[in-house]
Amino acid sequence: MFSGERADSVAALVASARLLDFPQGTRVLDLCCGPGLFLVPLAARGYKVTGVDLSPAMLDRAHDACDRAGAAVDLVRADMLDYADPGAYDVILNVFTSFGYFADPADNLQVLRNARRSLAPGGRLIVDVMGKEVLAGWIGRPQAVDLPDGGYVIQRDTVLDSWRRLRTEWTLVRGDTARTSTIHSFLYSAAELHELFLAAGFTEVECFGDFDGGPYDQHSRRLIVQGRTG
Repeated sequence: MFSGERADSVAALVASARLLDFPQGTRVLDLCCGPGLFLVPLAARGYKVTGVDLSPAMLDRAHDACDRAGAAVDLVRADMLDYADPGAYDVILNVFTSFGYFADPADNLQVLRNARRSLAPGGRLIVDVMGKEVLAGWIGRPQAVDLPDGGYVIQRDTVLDSWRRLRTEWTLVRGDTARTSTIHSFLYSAAELHELFLAAGFTEVECFGDFDGGPYDQHSRRLIVQGRTG
């Protein structure tokens, strides 16, 4: 999931994407930063970057990546359900479909409210997910990824609860062994996530089909929703 090729593609994205073009010194939080694929290129653009994640293993990988690149990034271990630092950031990013994993819908709304509290006046939240409309175009086809050690991962997605939720199953195969892990998440259409941003108190909410700022339509591969504080 976090190969060198993917890191290179993220670096190219951050260097060129209109929605990621901020003034020098912008305080950017990568909420659920994982192994830090966005942290290094964001820091390279001159932003003051913080990464938050709950997983110690992911934060260790992010720390190593930042050290190798000489990137000055603050890393914080915290749960996005609880994390808030009032007025500390100008931009908050939540990427790689890292939103919607709490079983109670009110908790997912609370994540957005925490983000709004953590933003300075005029700040913006940008959430990147697999939109319900995009997923409908390829659901049911297992995705396979080869690993450098000769193993591979198969991803299977199953829609639940009349397109309200998604079960994602990963099976890791190495030699004669296989391990499976499953997670559940909420599915959002553009309209649904737009309304959730409004419910959390954001204004000027917009939906895009990619970080280049293009429209969210039948050609989109992602759903990017951006909202601003007053």
